Amino acid sequence: MPIIGLALHFLIALFFAVHALRNGRQMVWLLILFSFPLLGSLAYFVAEYLPASRLERQGRIAGRALQKSIDPGRDVRDARRVFDLTPTAHNQMRLAAALLDAGQSDEAVQHYDACLGGPFAGDPEVALGAARANAAHGRPAAAIALLVSLQDRQPGFRADDVGLALGRAYAANNQQNEAGVQFEALVERFGSVEARVELVLWAIANGSDDVAQRELKEIVHARKHMGKHTRDLHRELFRRLDAAIAAKQPVV
Repeated sequence: MPIIGLALHFLIALFFAVHALRNGRQMVWLLILFSFPLLGSLAYFVAEYLPASRLERQGRIAGRALQKSIDPGRDVRDARRVFDLTPTAHNQMRLAAALLDAGQSDEAVQHYDACLGGPFAGDPEVALGAARANAAHGRPAAAIALLVSLQDRQPGFRADDVGLALGRAYAANNQQNEAGVQFEALVERFGSVEARVELVLWAIANGSDDVAQRELKEIVHARKHMGKHTRDLHRELFRRLDAAIAAKQPVV
């Protein structure tokens, strides 16, 4: 039994080690994971794995949405005050993210550009944020370059989010074939509601009625079983979908 337990701890540590390598985490984690398989795995789960998980991100999104409804400008004010007081690269990253979330893409792009040339230039979160800021600012080609480079360097980093951002950037840059291939691959790999909705929107815009009908069936089924919290998280996504369907009724 002790041998089985030790083997299980080693396998868990190995899983987290692979995650660390694929996502560009610090190499010291490998030493911690294999020197202390149980405690190291627990520490990695709490410090690195859980914060990057979809469940954690959805919780943060819900919390930010509630805060924004109460005080819409608070995140930007707080981040700007901290950066003005201590203009570190980390605080600039925080300000750039707050500006992007507030829809101030022009200034967000400026701060992300500065971050890309600083000590966090290789940070995948910075690259993804910079790509989103460029896309929001009407510069999809710049977003594509950042996202393709990110996929090449760290293919395991938030592959669903990076893929969605890349597909949207392709569509905005009128690279419709590339966008369709990207969304199809995401649906096949992850099957998420976000990927299916983006594929339907692409299919409607490009006259692929069979694809739109196929994915709409899956989305309708998923929406029936969603709780209120999940529907609220996807409100804007479903608003775009419903508007596209209403504009092209023959698809349904």
